[in-house]
Amino acid sequence: MNQSQYNQLFAFIWNIANDVLVQAFNKGDYKKVILPMMVLRRLDLLLEPTHEEVLKQKKRLDEMGLPDDAQEQVLFNITKYPFCNTSRFTMKSLRGETNPIRLKSDFEEYLDGFSRDVQDIIEKFRLKQQVENLNQTNRLGAIIEKFTDDSINLGINPVLDKYGNEKLPGVDNHTMGTLFEELLRRFNEENSVTEAGEHFTPRDYVALMADIAVLPIADNLRSATYKIYDGACGTGGILSIAEERILENAQQRGKNVKIDLYGQELQPETFATCKADLMLSSDNVGMFTYKHAGKARDKFYCGSTISDDGHPGMKFDFCISNPPFGTPWKADMEAWGLKENEKDKIADPRFYHPEGYEKVVRFVPSIGDPQMLFLANNLSRMNDDSEIGTRIVEVHNGSSLFTGNAGGGESNLRKYIIEHDLLEAIIAMPEKDFYNTGIGTFIWVVTNRKEERRRGKVQLIDATEIKTPLRKNLGEKNCETNEDDRKAIMKLLMDFEDNERSRIFPNEEFGYIEITVDRPLRLKAQVTNDRIAMCIQDKKFKDFQDWLSRLLEETGGKEYTNFNLFIEDAKAASKKHGYKWKKVNYDALMKYFTEVCPEADIVLDDKGNQIPDKALSDTEQVPLRYEGGVDAFMQNEVLPYTPDAFINEDKTVIGYELSFTKYFYKPIQLRSLETIAADIRSIEENTDGMLNKILGI
Repeated sequence: MNQSQYNQLFAFIWNIANDVLVQAFNKGDYKKVILPMMVLRRLDLLLEPTHEEVLKQKKRLDEMGLPDDAQEQVLFNITKYPFCNTSRFTMKSLRGETNPIRLKSDFEEYLDGFSRDVQDIIEKFRLKQQVENLNQTNRLGAIIEKFTDDSINLGINPVLDKYGNEKLPGVDNHTMGTLFEELLRRFNEENSVTEAGEHFTPRDYVALMADIAVLPIADNLRSATYKIYDGACGTGGILSIAEERILENAQQRGKNVKIDLYGQELQPETFATCKADLMLSSDNVGMFTYKHAGKARDKFYCGSTISDDGHPGMKFDFCISNPPFGTPWKADMEAWGLKENEKDKIADPRFYHPEGYEKVVRFVPSIGDPQMLFLANNLSRMNDDSEIGTRIVEVHNGSSLFTGNAGGGESNLRKYIIEHDLLEAIIAMPEKDFYNTGIGTFIWVVTNRKEERRRGKVQLIDATEIKTPLRKNLGEKNCETNEDDRKAIMKLLMDFEDNERSRIFPNEEFGYIEITVDRPLRLKAQVTNDRIAMCIQDKKFKDFQDWLSRLLEETGGKEYTNFNLFIEDAKAASKKHGYKWKKVNYDALMKYFTEVCPEADIVLDDKGNQIPDKALSDTEQVPLRYEGGVDAFMQNEVLPYTPDAFINEDKTVIGYELSFTKYFYKPIQLRSLETIAADIRSIEENTDGMLNKILGI
C-alpha cells in the first residue's frame, strides 16, 4: 500500500464519524464507536474465508458436548488466528436489513459469536451500549454500510477485479496498527488533549525508550523467545514499538527471534484499545493466554498493577513503562482492606525486601504518587537466568530522584537499586515533551546485567536540549525527539564518556548517612510557691500539695543548676517525710519546676547517659564519600560550633537521592561592568540635549 492509498483509507474511516455520528454522538465519543467497529471489520474479513467451515465444525463440537474453551482451540486451528466467530452472520451479511429491531438483534448475535478475547474487547469498549445508542438514533445500519463499503478494504488480502487485477491493496498488520494508532491520536488531539496525554506516550518518545532497551544489548540477542512487559501499558504503543525494534535488530544480526508481549492496564477502554491494536498490528501476539505455575492467565490483564497483579511470579526480559505519576493510589489500599496509615501492613512481596532476621526494607512511597511502586513492581520481574538479564526502561517525573526521607519508601527503593548496582543511567528529557504536561521527565535505565565498564557506576545524561521544535503545538507538547535526536542521546548512553552532557559517578556519590545531632539537656530547678500552685492545677498532680510543701521546706527555695542533684535532694526529702518516690513525682518536678539554662549542668538519665534537648535536635546529611566519614564530619562541621553536640546512634539511617541540578546547572553569565558602563554612555549620548528641549531651556 502506497502513501496515497493509505491516506485515502484513513480519510474514509475518519469521515465515517462526520457522515454517520454527527448530531447523534458527542465528538469525544466518536472513537468509542469508530475504533471498535474498525477492529471488528478487520477481524470479520480475516475470518470470512473460513466462516462456513467454522460453523460446520461448531455444530459437530456441540453434538459431541465439548466445552466452549476446548471448542475454541479446535476452531482456532481452522481460522489460523487466535479468535473466531460462531454466529450465523458476517458483517457484510447484515447489510441491507431495514428493520431496526431485527438489525439490532442480529448484530448483537454477531457480537456474541466472537471468541473470548474479542468479547473482552467488546466488553471493555462498552460496544453493546454504543450499539443501543446507534440503534436509538437510527445510525446502526448506516455505520455497518460504511464499514462494508466496496470502495475500502480492511482485509489482509487485496481485492481483485473480475480480470484478476488488484483493485484495492491488502492492509498488512503493521499498516493496520499504524492506521489504528493514527486514528486514536487524531481523535484525542481533536477532542481532548488531556485525555491524549493520559492514554498514550508520544510515539517519538516511545521510540527512544525502545532504543534504550534494545540497542545496548542488541549484539547479545540470540535465536530465542523474549518477553516484553508493560505494567502500565495504556494503548500498547510501547510494547508494539519495542517488539519492532527487537525484531529489526535480531534480523540484522541473522537471529530468529520470537516475541511474547505482556501488559496490564487499569482503564477498561484504554485496555480494550491496547488489546485491539495488538490484535491488529502484531504478528507475534499469538494466543492471548499463557500458563504459569499450572494456571491459565491472560497476557493482557485489566486491573490495577499495584493491588491486583495480573502476572504474579512472572519474569521478563524487558520491562518498559510510563507509569502514572502524581496520582493518589488510595483505592489500592482499600482493595487490600487497609487504611492510608497502614502502609506497613502491605504484604505484597514486590514492595519490600527482606534484610536480615525479622527485618524488611519497605519500598512503599507516599499515598499521593504511585510511580515508585511501578518501579518496584518491575524490579520484582528481573530474570537472573538469561544472558541479557532484564532491562527496565521507565519514565518518571523529577520527584522520584529525591522525594522521601532517608528510611522512607522512595529512598529505600533508590538505595536498593543503587547498592545492588542495578542503576545503569538516568536521562533527563526536555520539558514540554508530553501532551498534557510541561514538566520535564526522566528515563530510568535499570538492569541486572551491567557491562563490565559500568559496574559500580551510574551515568547521568542531560538531554534537555536535545530536541526538535514542532511546527504546531499538540497541547503542551512543543517539541519532539526525532531520529537524529534519538541517535544523539543513544550515542551519549553507549559511548559512556564523561562530558558536559554525560556525567559518570561511582554508586556511592548518591548516598548519604542521615545523622541526628543532639545537644544535651541543661536545666536549672527551683521549688517555689508559685510553681507549686501551677503544678497542683494539673489533674495528674492535684494531690501533691503536701509533698511539694515539704519539698519547699527542705530545699528552702534554693535554685539548682544541677538537675540530677536536685532530684537526689527531692528523693531524700520525700523519704524523710514518708513519701514514696514514683515516676509521677519525677514528671511533676521536670514539668513545673525546671527551665532550660545553657549554663546549667547536663541532665543525665538513670544509666548516666546524656538526655538530649529535643528543641536543639537537628539532622545532618553526611555524604557517603565524605573523607573520614561521620567522625570527620562531626569534627569539621559540627563540634567547632557546638562542642557538646553528640550523635543519636539509634536514629542513624542511610538514604539515597539524585540531583541533576547539582551536576548540570549552568548559572547565567552576568554582564561585565565594562559592558554595562558602555551601554549607559551610549544612552547618554543618544539623549544628549533631549532634556533641555523638553524643559524648554
